[in-house]
Amino acid sequence: MSYTKFVPALVRANSGNIGKLRISPVRCRSTVVSAKSQEEKEPQMDGCALVEAVPVELISQTKNLTNTPLSKIRIDFDNTQEAYRSKGNIELLRSLLVFKLCTIDVLVEKNKELMDLSKKLLGQWMFEKMMKMTFYGQFVAGEDHNSIKPLIQKNQAFGVGAVLDYSVEEDLTQEEAEKKEMDSCVSEAEKESPGDDHREKKYKAHRQFGDRRGGVISARTYFYADEAKCDNQMETFINCIRASGGASTDGFSAIKMTALGRPQFLLQFSEVLVKWRRFFNFLAAQQGISEMMVLEQKLELEKLKESLTEMGVGAKDDIENWFTGEKLGSSGTIDLLDWNSLINDTTKISNLLMVPNLETGQLEPLLNKFTAEEERQMKRMLQRMDILAKHAMDNGVRLMVDAEQTYFQPAISRLTLEMQRKFNREKPVIFNTYQCYLKEAYDNVTVDVELSRREGWYFGAKLVRGAYMYQERARAQEIGYEDPINPDYEATNRMYHRCLDYVLEEIEHSRKANVMVATHNEDTVKFTLEKMNEMGLSPTENKVYFGQLLGMCDQISFPLGQAGFPVYKYVPYGPVNEVIPYLSRRAQENRGFMKGSQRERSLLWKELKRRLLGGQILYKPVY
Repeated sequence: MSYTKFVPALVRANSGNIGKLRISPVRCRSTVVSAKSQEEKEPQMDGCALVEAVPVELISQTKNLTNTPLSKIRIDFDNTQEAYRSKGNIELLRSLLVFKLCTIDVLVEKNKELMDLSKKLLGQWMFEKMMKMTFYGQFVAGEDHNSIKPLIQKNQAFGVGAVLDYSVEEDLTQEEAEKKEMDSCVSEAEKESPGDDHREKKYKAHRQFGDRRGGVISARTYFYADEAKCDNQMETFINCIRASGGASTDGFSAIKMTALGRPQFLLQFSEVLVKWRRFFNFLAAQQGISEMMVLEQKLELEKLKESLTEMGVGAKDDIENWFTGEKLGSSGTIDLLDWNSLINDTTKISNLLMVPNLETGQLEPLLNKFTAEEERQMKRMLQRMDILAKHAMDNGVRLMVDAEQTYFQPAISRLTLEMQRKFNREKPVIFNTYQCYLKEAYDNVTVDVELSRREGWYFGAKLVRGAYMYQERARAQEIGYEDPINPDYEATNRMYHRCLDYVLEEIEHSRKANVMVATHNEDTVKFTLEKMNEMGLSPTENKVYFGQLLGMCDQISFPLGQAGFPVYKYVPYGPVNEVIPYLSRRAQENRGFMKGSQRERSLLWKELKRRLLGGQILYKPVY
């Protein structure tokens, strides 16, 4: 069953005025599951998003692949001598000063105004000097890819790698941000005929939430201006990838999809993906299997044909022809992964944006009109992604695609997955980000892991708790749709550990999955270490990575690195004036972090006192 047959048939049956779709031919996956040796390789299909089936063993049937006992590794996160071995006394004092300032509410709330005032009073040169001695020096590595090399090399000497992140942002007013967002997220069809479409309000732009920076303290935000700016931002990412490749042999580089094109497409494609999944859930409910786990829901092919016939999506003979000769129905059932394969991102974008109407059973265009220029803009976004992935491959760098808001994320995840299918054949190059404060996080992780197993590519994930909670909750409540966020912090913790457990189980099974545990939560790190010990998973296998922000939680990063674990700092860089928005967010994030826990400050004081009492007043790290 493929878009090649299914969509045109629906269009012919119900939407004769839409025209015949032009879809790239695809081969669909089998739902048959069996064992397969890891040595077998799948042929890569040029220009096609779907590949031949890879029979695999179910995760529930797996056993530990290694019976060789490994010595358990214990990390002492209270050993300040090891934690701060890479820091001189001046750096410890700077950390204490910055973290203390972050607990003073008035300084944090007015930090932008205070920085502007300091610049006027001190002048540009003195202002930059002061910033480099304090906030900038704590959280930013340098102004360009040359100036950051000494810090990267020093961290590497102590076992800590880098995820390079060029952190320059536009300094826009709220009004400017809202105007840019509305201009870039509203299509020509919507401008001409507001409300005359099949759009859902969650996936439409709303001016009161146009400034996506609102309520967000730990994520960089891009606003679309034009295609030339997207090209410039792509070049910036390319320079970052090259710098990462030149600075280390196993580095990461981070990118954001909203920097690479008009966000209108991400909204529209997200809505398409959600509606197709909802249609699957509707059909699953018809067959009485909607209460099962998502990957256990398998539509019986004959019943599916009957349902489609009853809904009037085509004549009985036409429906029979859709499945003839396809491997998709060879097992007699169709699951969510097979269903997702209906949507092929290599087709014409305007034809891709077709959605099933559950009330009529018809396939309808998401928009009544799609201009040629909008088509070109969306294609260019896909091309920029492809260019970045190729540069990452060429430079030996792994590319980490950051997560964004839930109304963009389905499209971001799907496009990232398509990059993984293409570029993760021999090793993990592309990493997707999963936000575990989302109610659907576990389903998203399990579905993508299972797809990687069937198709035989390397799964790469970064697990985070999430950066947009307050904004997401406020938007859902005001606009009127279900809150996508877990009810409380403990529920998010449970979700994080559940997702992590599942990926670790996949690593134990196949050694083709890879995960970055991106967290400042010491309990989560200890949980991961304990699981690795239980599995007999050595840190030298480089399957589990740890990640923290530069300037934060060194008591976690450096003991892990010196014990041989792959651990990375997110390393922001950029000119002082242009990273002020980033520094402003770091101050806000640290206010909550430092007020909630005095642990890092107490450890810094403990080490400083130890050195002073031990006569190490002029201590400098040796490497």
